[in-house]
Amino acid sequence: MTKGPRHLSLTFLGATGTVTGSKYLLDTGDCQVLVDCGLFQGYKQLRLRNWAPLPLAPAALDAVVLTHAHLDHSGALPLLVRQGFRARAFCTRETAMLCKILLPDSGRLQELDAEYANREGFSRHHPARPLYTEEDATYALKRLKSIDFGDEFQIAHGLTGAYTPAGHILGAASLRVSGDGLPSVVFSGDLGRQNDLMMDPPAPRPAAEYVVIESTYGDRTHRTDGPDDALLEVIRRTARRGGVVVIPAFAVGRAQALLVLLDRMRSRRQIPDLPIYLDSPMASAVTELYGEHLSTHKLSAEELRTALRVAQPVDTSEESRAIDLRGGPAIIISASGMATGGRVLHHLKRFLPDENSAVVLAGFQAGGTRGAALARGASHIKIHGRHVPVRAEVVQLDSLSAHADREELLAWLASGPPPRQVFITHGEPDAAEGLRMAIQERLGWGCAIPEYRQTCELV
Repeated sequence: MTKGPRHLSLTFLGATGTVTGSKYLLDTGDCQVLVDCGLFQGYKQLRLRNWAPLPLAPAALDAVVLTHAHLDHSGALPLLVRQGFRARAFCTRETAMLCKILLPDSGRLQELDAEYANREGFSRHHPARPLYTEEDATYALKRLKSIDFGDEFQIAHGLTGAYTPAGHILGAASLRVSGDGLPSVVFSGDLGRQNDLMMDPPAPRPAAEYVVIESTYGDRTHRTDGPDDALLEVIRRTARRGGVVVIPAFAVGRAQALLVLLDRMRSRRQIPDLPIYLDSPMASAVTELYGEHLSTHKLSAEELRTALRVAQPVDTSEESRAIDLRGGPAIIISASGMATGGRVLHHLKRFLPDENSAVVLAGFQAGGTRGAALARGASHIKIHGRHVPVRAEVVQLDSLSAHADREELLAWLASGPPPRQVFITHGEPDAAEGLRMAIQERLGWGCAIPEYRQTCELV
């Protein structure tokens, strides 16, 4: 790569107009660094971007820096490595450990989905193929370099970075990037709640000339009552009907929070003595990982042990099919959180047509996902090439979300000195615009909502 005079440009390669596909390219003329490397999810035109080449050769990148392990921030790393990336991918220690679980699982699920599509013949692609494989993901893990919170580290020539806790999930971080003679930039990553069930609140925002902030809930505030009240009521209603409560849940963060809540409900005898299944081997592994990092979250070792015991783990696909045949009353927690893939699709196919059952959406549902369609009140959704009628009760619990709301985002911004500019990303259009208006009205700061592949010169 030809080196040029030092400057700093920022190109938005994802998370524009959507909450998925986070990728931000920093270019100094001496080096190119990608902050986050996430998969696009949801609408087909977004998912097609996963297959499109980046506007630079992956081999030309000097580094990748991840804010956390969720696949919309880390899930494209195996693809990037397969395409030639050979530099370091920096992340916090906890993020590295989560990636060792999530990325191979992502590759394995893509392989299984492609095999199932080819066997059942419902894919328009002949043959259907995975974006990357489990082997690709395992190989990509060699690129990871762990960094402790607060330690300044050399990202690439003339650029340094430092992580501060962002709450949200285990290992989630905000990132400050700086360099001699260059303006500094803070990337919020995904910010957690002030009163989250599991995680401490985000650390104050570091000072910087530019801030890139997520806006998942930028146009709304979360309910002030606890998430257990609404969850408790839907479980009771469904149990009385003899139905099954299906909860699509992210294996990192939401699955653990649900287990803790259900354990508390059962210990207080607030819910009937019905079977609870955790149909996500990855969620079980992640819960154990939370137990190995007790200093990074609020839960005690005993709370995690009892939370793991409240649900019966479902390890094999045969066991997963068996709980569908058993029926209700029961509770099934299964990935993925927005019903984009995984075992939960088979449970939805079985129980969505059942008017006695219920589906609980435990967090944000990105546009174009099955979860979003259910939240919108769809009369049917398409799963594995077939239209499945929706007769079950559908309940969305935003209070279970691990994302900061508008007031919490504004509080995090205001916890540091005014920047020259705020860039609003990682939000659907209404959410991003809502946060932009709130920043301008309350803080009086300049802010912008960048477009896909837009480049901004930072001066």
